[in-house]
Amino acid sequence: MQTDSKEEDAIVLVNAAARRGGREIWSHGSFTIPSGTITAIVGTNGAGKTTLMQTELGLLPLAAGSIQVLGQPAGKESDRIGYVPQSYTSEVDANLTVEQSVLLGVNGTRFGARPTSSAERRQAHQAMTFTGIEDRANSRLSELSGGLRQRVAIAQALACDPLLLMLDEPLANLDLASQRETVHVLARLNRQLGMTIQVVAHDLNMLLPILDGAVYLLDGHPHYAGIHDLLDSDLLTHLYGTQVEVVSTPQGEMFISPSTDETAQGSHDLHRPTEIVQEHHHQARPSAAEGRRS
Repeated sequence: MQTDSKEEDAIVLVNAAARRGGREIWSHGSFTIPSGTITAIVGTNGAGKTTLMQTELGLLPLAAGSIQVLGQPAGKESDRIGYVPQSYTSEVDANLTVEQSVLLGVNGTRFGARPTSSAERRQAHQAMTFTGIEDRANSRLSELSGGLRQRVAIAQALACDPLLLMLDEPLANLDLASQRETVHVLARLNRQLGMTIQVVAHDLNMLLPILDGAVYLLDGHPHYAGIHDLLDSDLLTHLYGTQVEVVSTPQGEMFISPSTDETAQGSHDLHRPTEIVQEHHHQARPSAAEGRRS
């Protein structure tokens, strides 16, 4: 797999607004997401997280403003974007083998209409190797756990050699071990290939160690914040509508936690967002240019 070494902003919104069924979902979205970063889209249920990703993909026209993705209007560079929808694991044909499913990412609707070329098969196997499922190539999807099927979905999205990978709730309905495995795959894609990744997420905790920032939907508007600014108790409390703390454990792990009573809070080792990020987020994290391969 290869990535483009050209530096450019991955996603740019200018005064963007989205509507569904005559109702405004969000408006006044103006921000830039740099290439080579991992970004979450977060917000409460119904805030418009999936809607935002769909507008970026060009699947839903904007009501106002503009979106550019990989330097072009949304929808114009779909062949350079890998997309994993939230419904993948439930809607894909469970009788397909892992290899057949991943090959769909290479030849798409042409699958089954003609013999698969050796080059296409190599491309699919590179994606399977990178996601750690090459040994399950001949297994049927119905035989796999939810975590393995999620990695199949990611491999399928990678098979087209994308510059941008977009995933809608990839950790939903997965057990803890499967969530960690999925996050490790995303981290490797970013660090080794310099791939830009955007993830719709309900819970940030599992993703925190790999995030560069997040788009958060608050008060009817999408905003972008770097990880330093995102890990702010006041901001997260406003975002989630309940008292939230940013907590660091003595072992150096960090997480976002709902506040408990005053006594319980006393045992928490609380730090400023910048302290947490400087300590844990950028350890051995190469720049986007260093991570890319020609």
